[in-house]
Amino acid sequence: QVQLEESGGGSVQAGGSQTLSCAASGFIFSITTMGWYHQAPGKQRELVAAITSGRSTNYADSVKGRFTISRHNAKNTVYLQMNSLKPEDTGVYYCNAEIRTGATTLRPYWGQGTQVTVSS
Repeated sequence: QVQLEESGGGSVQAGGSQTLSCAASGFIFSITTMGWYHQAPGKQRELVAAITSGRSTNYADSVKGRFTISRHNAKNTVYLQMNSLKPEDTGVYYCNAEIRTGATTLRPYWGQGTQVTVSS
């Protein structure tokens, strides 16, 4: 059984910073790409940032220069440092990881989501 546990959400004022963490646990053979998705109220879930096991990164245009994704491979953990937060960053942030639990089994797993509220 694999689980992703997120932490670090909460309320912050516009212009502030917040760091999200997501730790994967369970029977894990390896993890390839890890990422963060944002779901604003009434909207679809969208990719915010992703990072490969080799630490190549990809960001949504809306967060470039403000958010930084990183990972600690030995701890199976991914982080999202969010700076210069805007009210439109408000929503639920979901952690995602492509996890191999056996020699050939690779599938995506999701965290339960953590709420981030940015007030103006």
